[in-house]
Amino acid sequence: MTTSGSADLVIVANRLPVDRVRDAEGNPAWRRSPGGLVSALEPVLRRNDGAWIGWPGGDEAGLEPFTEDGLRLVPVALSAQEIEEFYEGFSNGTLWPLYHDLVAKPEFHREWWDAYVAVNQRFAMAAAETAAKNATVWVQDYQLQLVPQMLRELRPDLKIGFYLHIPFPPTELFQQLPWRRQILEGLLGADLIGFQLAGGAANFVRLVRQRVGHRTHRDTIELPDGRLVRARNYPISIDAAAYEELARSEGVAKRAVEIRAQLGDPETVFLGVDRLDYTKGIRARLRAYGELIEEGVIDVGKSVFVQVATPSRERVEQYRLLRDEIDRLVGRLNGDLARIGRPAVSYLHSSYPKEEMAALYRAADVMVVTPYRDGMNLVAKEYVACRFDDDGALVLSEFAGAAHELRQAWQVNPYDLNGMKATLVEASRADPKERTRRMRALRKQVLENDVAHWADSFLTDLAGDVKPKR
Repeated sequence: MTTSGSADLVIVANRLPVDRVRDAEGNPAWRRSPGGLVSALEPVLRRNDGAWIGWPGGDEAGLEPFTEDGLRLVPVALSAQEIEEFYEGFSNGTLWPLYHDLVAKPEFHREWWDAYVAVNQRFAMAAAETAAKNATVWVQDYQLQLVPQMLRELRPDLKIGFYLHIPFPPTELFQQLPWRRQILEGLLGADLIGFQLAGGAANFVRLVRQRVGHRTHRDTIELPDGRLVRARNYPISIDAAAYEELARSEGVAKRAVEIRAQLGDPETVFLGVDRLDYTKGIRARLRAYGELIEEGVIDVGKSVFVQVATPSRERVEQYRLLRDEIDRLVGRLNGDLARIGRPAVSYLHSSYPKEEMAALYRAADVMVVTPYRDGMNLVAKEYVACRFDDDGALVLSEFAGAAHELRQAWQVNPYDLNGMKATLVEASRADPKERTRRMRALRKQVLENDVAHWADSFLTDLAGDVKPKR
């Protein structure tokens, strides 16, 4: 394939870093998406004359490449059927539950797989047409696992990296996938494959050795043509300094005080912040909290649990059912346990801007992050970054990727309700000196290993400076 692009660095992700909105006059416009990935990669793109390839959302067709706030953006269109089969189907109905330890049952449909192949091919073509000769292409996440090999066939001159933002499953689970070999071979098109945890990288190398038959040595895979592929862990993070600066701002400080006042100035504010997803363990943590009130261990007049559940994939049946289930649970808890002006749970099914989230983090005494399985969980790191007074307590699932870094959190098994109850009580009643000791250690980890460090580490290794591990 002839080189037709001019971008020296190309980011390929399922979504563009902008969302379609309406301006004051009602005309279509673009607004930058929130999120750490955009924050991390934007300066890298600007430095390297880069471009970002992604789906703009919806089924709008015919969009040409455009520039927004100095960023070169290349839209890849999806039809309504492809949104249903590629995105809602194979990506989120097959891969998502399979990669999250079967918290929900994955579905395997051949037509979903066909759509996944077709859409991955379209993304690979867009990358091949956008990248300059000998450019670097960094492919992101589980929706695009076939792109590396497809792109290598189109453009063998490119340096190709891939990063998986969610967990990579153990071999026993991955082997259920009917298209397991195609996924492995798709990823092997990359020169460097990044995972959140070392265990994910090891699982991948083991599967390649068992299922594809390539020779492997520790984190390195040798292909028949002599090309080497490395699989390594690069724990993702947040723009910690920006979160701390936001938390220190006068507006956020004032809003944090208002939030506590609106909650009735309780002695203890527990906080959960999650996408409304069955992997997040929301139901279990609310059940545990409710039992503590029923048993008289927690006084509903002195404590409140604020649960923010951001809407997610609401066209997918499992997510609609989960929303109904959580709605019923919150209604039962408040109906049975609340007093006038004192709800047991303050439940917010909505998304909020960064400023409001920073205020919630500042207002909360105990942050409760208890997923059944998470690639990393950046909410835990956001809370830590906002606690510049070295106070507050973080209760963290040992099955979140962040647990491997945030070892000074109160760690808990989210499947163990009694253990979770005991940990919630312990964290909320901990001596202030103990809280400070733990939070200082957590903040050191988060501030020193921010999202820029993550991106720079990966791209430096991809550029060829990576050295074999001993």
